[in-house]
Amino acid sequence: MTLFRFLMLQLLLLCFSALSVAAPAQGQLLQVPTRDGSNVNVFWAEREQARATVLLFPGGGGGFGRLVDGRPQGGNFLVRSSAAFQAAGYQVAIFGRRADGAELGYEDRTSPAHLADIADVVAALKARSDRPLWLVGTSRGTISAASGAIALGDQIAGLVLSSSIVAMKKPGALPSLDLAAIRKPVLLLHHEKDACWVCKPQEVPALLQRFSGAQVKRLIWADGGGPASGEPCEPQHWHGFVGMESEAVGLITDWLAEPR
Repeated sequence: MTLFRFLMLQLLLLCFSALSVAAPAQGQLLQVPTRDGSNVNVFWAEREQARATVLLFPGGGGGFGRLVDGRPQGGNFLVRSSAAFQAAGYQVAIFGRRADGAELGYEDRTSPAHLADIADVVAALKARSDRPLWLVGTSRGTISAASGAIALGDQIAGLVLSSSIVAMKKPGALPSLDLAAIRKPVLLLHHEKDACWVCKPQEVPALLQRFSGAQVKRLIWADGGGPASGEPCEPQHWHGFVGMESEAVGLITDWLAEPR
């Protein structure tokens, strides 16, 4: 073998090794026992030497769709971007629906029953990994994530909210919650073109100020992506960071690495 061919072979092996490290692992379905002897379905993708664990709360009625080859198939921004979190070095959990398949409405996401489910899921994840655990919600999932952060206190590392619900006409809208009780770092990520009427961008700066007890708080504006399609509050619109999913996750994970 010539020196040139030997060097080329070594280069190819290095590239393959790098790709193998970056490739996100397949996940599995966990059925976490909760109240009344029922279960909450949770997608779980573990990663060796993970930076942290992110517990994702999708919007809409919740859930992450079917698992195909260890991948969740739901169309929500956080669900379809879960592999990007893994590739960035995080292990991923996605909060799903209860065993009966019931959707999570606005009122449900602040209920004592839902908060008890969140606490049980967090406890189960902490039993599996000692990595810091962040709550990450999008759209209607921001109500669950923020409510969970208020209830869990020091049990979590911090909170990330994207496409936050700010319209006070909706039960559980973030400005109606006791956000000052959250002492951990908080990130708000919002698309400048978000056209969903319950997530108006002009109301987000005032929302940030309500996290008066947070150790660190920051608002990051996203731009770009597209083309947007469908209804303004659906995941294939600006509201769901369509066309810039990896970039949006990068904004989140860069901040998670150094909250500031």
